Parts: sequence; structure tokens; C-alpha cells
Amino acid sequence: MADTIITCAVTGSLTRPEDNANLPVTPEEIANSALEAADAGAAILHLHVRHADGRPSMELDHYREMVRLIRAKNNDVILNITTGPGGRFQPGEDDPKIAGPRTNFVTAERRVEHIVDLKPEICTLDLNTMTFGNEIVINTPPYVKRMSEIIYDNGVRPEFELFDSGDINLLRDFLEAGVFRGPPLASLVLGVKYGFAATPETMFFARSMLPRDAIWTGFGIGRRAFPMLAQAFVLGGHVRIGMEDTIKLSKTELVKSNAELVERAGGVINLLGGTVASAGYARKVLNLER
Repeated sequence: MADTIITCAVTGSLTRPEDNANLPVTPEEIANSALEAADAGAAILHLHVRHADGRPSMELDHYREMVRLIRAKNNDVILNITTGPGGRFQPGEDDPKIAGPRTNFVTAERRVEHIVDLKPEICTLDLNTMTFGNEIVINTPPYVKRMSEIIYDNGVRPEFELFDSGDINLLRDFLEAGVFRGPPLASLVLGVKYGFAATPETMFFARSMLPRDAIWTGFGIGRRAFPMLAQAFVLGGHVRIGMEDTIKLSKTELVKSNAELVERAGGVINLLGGTVASAGYARKVLNLER
């Protein structure tokens, strides 16, 4: 059995500091939490940045400082930086064609500005257009195509974030057309309302739709995080955990750190008969060798 790669999603954009005071927010806090997660067994760090008050950020300086602090102490762990922020549209109340105050929709070039600057090993590329809370996330095919062109031109490998079956169809169409390069890195996102349900049946169905050569990770959010982690392992995928995805270990126990989640994930993998992958092993599997 191949070793299982653990990705730690360190902070995300939607988890709120007021719901768990242990959530890392500043670049220094995020970097420290990420380094602890790497020491606990995460081979990949999935990274967002935030403003000091906890709001999601797209500021290049925030990304630069976070990466600098991580790389100052760990040059082996794989960095997987988000390109998700910048795709939300809120229809205005008086005129739905005019963006409301929660809109952050920007150009494809702006969405990947930090990727061009920092050139991490991996960055996410969302393929979903869907209702997300009271807003809409927009990732149209031409828009995604432009983002992917910039990502590939800068030597970064995209990880395709798949929220529903239509996203997988888009992935397959773009692979066939040569827009995306195979074998694809794919991440099955389960538990977002109006997307894939966080159930074993859904993960099995989603996995069955993936291209045969896909290297995939599956994960759930909230209370389904660990059941879906175990399911992804059983189905032959890699796993993801972190405070982006869950901030509670139980109804009454808050997560203390990302390292705590990674350690528990490693324990689940070991109990199921698996072995946790090192960052070096993950680089070989993902063709990210230096």
C-alpha cells in the first residue's frame, strides 16, 4: 500500500476566529501553525492569508511574509497556496446586475498575482460555479482557462478543487482539450451546502468520475471531517485536515492547533493499516522533485 499524503489546510477564509480563538490569523501565526503541522506529519500545507481582524485577505505582502517565515525554518514541506479568494459575486439588492458589498470578484490575473510572485509548488484552482452562502462563486470555463495558463506558465502545478459532479466534467473536458495537463491533481470537497454531500456513497461516486490517472485527495468539513478522511483513505486517496475544515474535535471540544488535527489524522491512517507520507515521498509521487 502506498504511503498516504496528509495536506493540512491551516486557516482558510470562512472559519471565524470568534468561533475558535486558536485559529491562526496573522502571517506569523499562520506560518507558526503551518510549521507545527509539518512537524506533526503534514507533507503539504494548504495556505490562505487573513487581515489582522480575521477577514480573508488577498494582500500580496501577507502571502510574502507567511511564505518567508515558513521557508526560513522548513524548505522541505510542499506549499499549496489558494487562488480561491476573488471569485465571489453578491447580486445587489436594488439591481442584481450591480455587485453588492460582499462581492470580491476580480480578474483572473489578480486571482493568481501571488502565485506569479511566489511560485509555490502547487496552487489550488477552483472549478466550481455555485451558490455559496448568500453569494455566488463564479469560475466560468474561459476564466478558469486563463488562470490555468498563468499557473502553468509560472511552473506551478494546479490542484483542481471539485465541489460537484459538473466540476469533474469540466476537468475531463479541459484535459481532453489540452487546457489542463495530466495526470491531474484533484481534490474532492464534500460537505459544502449545494455541493457534494459528505457521505461515503458520494465520495465513491465522485472518485468513480475522476480520470483514471488522477492523483486525488478527499475531505469533508465540520463534523464530517474525520469520517471523510477515513473514507478517502479506504478508497485509495490522500487526505486533508486542518482548521480551515473543522474547528471542533467534538460538540464540546475545540481544536487546539493544526498539529493536533494532523496528529489525529496520522493516527487514523495508522489504525487503518496505512503509513503517512513524508514530504520527500510526496514530492516524488507528485512529480515535484527539485
